[in-house]
Amino acid sequence: MSVRATARLRAEPDGRGSTALPVLESAGPLALRRTRSPLPTHARVTVVGAMSAPLTGDRLAIEAEVTDGAHLTVDAAAATVALPGARPDGEPSTYGIHLNVGERATLHWLPEQLVSAHGSDLHQTTRVELAPTARLLLREEQILGRHGEPTGALTTRLTVRRAGRPLLDQQLAYGPGAPGGWDGPAVLGGHRAVGQLLLADPSFEDAPLPARLLGPTAALTPLAGPAVLVTAVAADARLLREILDEAVRELLDGLTADTGNG
Repeated sequence: MSVRATARLRAEPDGRGSTALPVLESAGPLALRRTRSPLPTHARVTVVGAMSAPLTGDRLAIEAEVTDGAHLTVDAAAATVALPGARPDGEPSTYGIHLNVGERATLHWLPEQLVSAHGSDLHQTTRVELAPTARLLLREEQILGRHGEPTGALTTRLTVRRAGRPLLDQQLAYGPGAPGGWDGPAVLGGHRAVGQLLLADPSFEDAPLPARLLGPTAALTPLAGPAVLVTAVAADARLLREILDEAVRELLDGLTADTGNG
């Protein structure tokens, strides 16, 4: 039997220079836990998997709102593993993430990897609404197959709107049923780990970054808006995380330097 569950959280200023979490609702396999944040102004929530999911046919979702002036970091205790399951009608599992970030608010959305196990079928959608002065750091990582196995079927779509206008709309598909060439030299080239890092910050309006390579398997692309997208592939999850972590450090250090100079 498939699972249908939606977890919800809301962050808002607490009036004392920090951020409160008046809404923190776990559901099904999605357990939300408030954890200690290394950033004094940020609340931190860790997603803990309470059971094996998503299985084929499950319908899971997380809804997060960061109200005006609030600051939130969301991470995860472990990777999410898309698993095969007995679903006679063949419907894929779905994992919907809906994020809303208000004026002068900050969201760091940093889950662990999504692993597509052999035989699984998952459609993941991430939709983000940003206010004009919102800041977003978002990381997504897809690992195609557990160790020594081929990947399952995986489709991901990332849609970001800022001030009601499109900032990014990207869909990726891997494994059985994906368009031909997804594993060819022009796309993954045999790599089994792929990731995206999106940083949206109003300061990029005055100082946009140029497109450039970040090593042999990663690239930074400026978007038509105050944001940049880093895309990377790697042989495995560890190498992918190293690439994206280095990109985060470089980008955030650059923003700090620009703010200091201003």
